[in-house]
Amino acid sequence: MWKHGGARRGVSAAEDQADVENVLAGDDSAFDGIVRRWQGPIVNLAYRFCRDRARAEDMAQDAFLRAYRALASWRREAAFSTWLFALATNLFRTDLRRIPAGTIPLEELPELQDTHAADGGLEDEDRDRVVRNAVYALPTKYREAILLFYFHEMDVPAAARSLGVPEGTFKARLFRGREILRGKLERRGVSAGLQEEIP
Repeated sequence: MWKHGGARRGVSAAEDQADVENVLAGDDSAFDGIVRRWQGPIVNLAYRFCRDRARAEDMAQDAFLRAYRALASWRREAAFSTWLFALATNLFRTDLRRIPAGTIPLEELPELQDTHAADGGLEDEDRDRVVRNAVYALPTKYREAILLFYFHEMDVPAAARSLGVPEGTFKARLFRGREILRGKLERRGVSAGLQEEIP
């Protein structure tokens, strides 16, 4: 349920590196390859932060512009995609601090309608919607951890780097966010569907 829209695992790191080197050597058109490979995932990441498609596209465009200007700062210690997502995450967080996305407090989430499947459980689509809304209602530090790890499929080291926090801090936020979600959703008869183990 939570593993959708994540970073493209099949993308060749060699292609990213070649494009970066070509841009740095003066071939600006090579940046088009980076945009083609990563535009969808970056827009999806932005959308999960702001929940507004037009704003997400603007935020992604800003992230690519920032990445283009900062290409020389990629030190190649991590994959280019890790660097790009860390840059984008920091930019999105700053943008949302400046102009917050509208959220609904957990306590004000609407009660579920009678949308039970034949087996007595919630229809998958309804359950996913309720869980997503609950995630977006979490306090920022927990919401960001949940979004990066579960929605965007970042592993702990990459997500911690994206947020600029130690891995232990990230794991603690992930654990606490999951506990808050579980408590709120169980009172509504909904399972959060979050995997228990955090590497």
